[in-house]
Amino acid sequence: MSDLFTTLKEKVSGQQVKIVFPEGLDERILTAVNRLAGEGILQPIVIGNLQEVTKKAEELNLTLEGVEVYDPANYPEMDELVASFVDRRKGKATEEDARKILLDENYFGTMLVHVGKAQGLVSGAAHSTADTVRPALQIIKTKEGIKKTSGVFIMVRGDEKYVFADCAINISPDSQDLAEIAIASAQTASMFGVDPKVAMLSFSTKGSAKSPETEKVAKAVEIAKELDSTVVLDGEFQFDAAFVPSVAESKAPGSVIKGDANVFVFPSLEAGNIGYKIAQRLGNFEAVGPILQGLNKPVNDLSRGCNAEDVYKLAIITAAQA
Repeated sequence: MSDLFTTLKEKVSGQQVKIVFPEGLDERILTAVNRLAGEGILQPIVIGNLQEVTKKAEELNLTLEGVEVYDPANYPEMDELVASFVDRRKGKATEEDARKILLDENYFGTMLVHVGKAQGLVSGAAHSTADTVRPALQIIKTKEGIKKTSGVFIMVRGDEKYVFADCAINISPDSQDLAEIAIASAQTASMFGVDPKVAMLSFSTKGSAKSPETEKVAKAVEIAKELDSTVVLDGEFQFDAAFVPSVAESKAPGSVIKGDANVFVFPSLEAGNIGYKIAQRLGNFEAVGPILQGLNKPVNDLSRGCNAEDVYKLAIITAAQA
């Protein structure tokens, strides 16, 4: 695990990547940004009232050196953000609406990313996933050709690294969704130094069972190959056929995946969530994420049960995505 973050830190250090942290009065956030700024990994932007943030930092015996503090109520370039927000929402918000909405720290922070004042955002320590993701979908929006964002976990144990998707966002993805998730997950895997070999998972291998659920995954495989024929990808697979060479040889002898898959696309959020937690708790893998993918610029969501170390790591990941 330390090797993974050593590599990512080397990648982003000195690049002066600016990451926004909307929850400027949260102890975990301030502890993490103090460390990030002190190590010169990135340039943190904290959202909040300067006096309140400074007081909180002093109470925690932390310095704000290298940390910028932006207050939505007293931001000198708010007019620019308001105009950009109105334009981005295309008639769904008036100027008056925008001025009220942008007092919300998540909307304000997301707009900073949108207009290029920052390159990414990390929130969720004190907000729900919806509070973090909604502004991103409305403002940052998804990349061309992608309808929905998705959430992956990097599963790490020693030198082993795997990508599990979607374990965070889409409850019941259709074939198109699964195909987009597969291609995006391959790109995420590459960012983490994993040469992606993508397995689309089901309870069937290559038609061994027939149902709407298995046919959905088989169709997703076809679509994914059309979206990007360069990605090594196949399915539908049971997990053992994707991961165990001897089972792959028996159940899918002609496949490009030969029991060596390292990116696993689950057929539903239910399956993905259960799968990553089993690997985490029974297999002693560390689950890094969720990492949101498919957005034009990186926005990532913390768990409200996170600690300062989680904030620190997710910020590094966000900077690497940027």
